[in-house]
Amino acid sequence: MINAGDGKHQHPTQAMLDLYTIRKSFGHLDGLKVAIVGDLAHSRVCGSLAPALRTMGADVTLVAPPTFQVDDPDWFGCPQTSSLDEVIEDMDVVYMLRVQLERMEGAAIPSRREYNRLYGLDMNRVESHEGRLRSSATRGPMNRGMEINADVGRLLPAQRILDQVNAGVLTRMAEMYLLLGGENNGVSA
Repeated sequence: MINAGDGKHQHPTQAMLDLYTIRKSFGHLDGLKVAIVGDLAHSRVCGSLAPALRTMGADVTLVAPPTFQVDDPDWFGCPQTSSLDEVIEDMDVVYMLRVQLERMEGAAIPSRREYNRLYGLDMNRVESHEGRLRSSATRGPMNRGMEINADVGRLLPAQRILDQVNAGVLTRMAEMYLLLGGENNGVSA
């Protein structure tokens, strides 16, 4: 059985393609320091990616405004903070989550401008880390002007986005192949 996700809790196939993309970029996952930044409370990606990264040996830190934090960070087994600037210097990978405006259910959020100032990836954050974030920030769907500023979005390698889309196709094809029996109909000789 392949779990394709459930609302705002899990998205395992996305976690698989993200693991593949990060591993392809760095050659390994073990020991990488990864910040998952943004709408943790409403993100089904966070629910799958944080445990998957930890299983593969990465050190994960969750970063979000208090109203977007997970209720039980101990379940994820990783620290949670409300300050991106306190942790960003130590990170190898910054994974920016999209604010799930459609799943808010009345949650209090800062204004878009305030969210961007405190949690968005802007040129000041990229420049202050000597260009390291140019190769390590992960960009996916986003709300314009909230998670990643336009100038930073243009700066991030377009190839990374194409790699991530391609990884989605490849990993999901592999999952379907295995689900349908794979080589030797799933029976080892």
